[in-house]
Amino acid sequence: MKRVLFVCGRNVDRSPTAEDMYKGVEGFEVKSASTSKAATVPVTKKLIEWADFIFAMEEREEQAMLQIDSSSERKMRVLGIQDIYCRNDPELKQLLRQKMKQFFGTSKFERQP
Repeated sequence: MKRVLFVCGRNVDRSPTAEDMYKGVEGFEVKSASTSKAATVPVTKKLIEWADFIFAMEEREEQAMLQIDSSSERKMRVLGIQDIYCRNDPELKQLLRQKMKQFFGTSKFERQP
């Protein structure tokens, strides 16, 4: 079982969309979190240690996580998805699919109907 963590600034739009899209994919456990301490699910050292793969939406989230746990760099990737999308925006979902294919292939990380 591979554990995947998606992280954005507030855990309101981008990372929860990614979590919803990929939750239930066979062989993966997926969570999302925020770099904001005021968020419902803030990133913690424990959550970083839990993850096998961490996908930060932007470089600022990557930097915030490195301050929490500098060893997280080896399992972190920046997707380069700006904070301009609403939750479940079809364009955001398409962008996430495109970005995730780079890491997990065409169909491996897709929820099966």
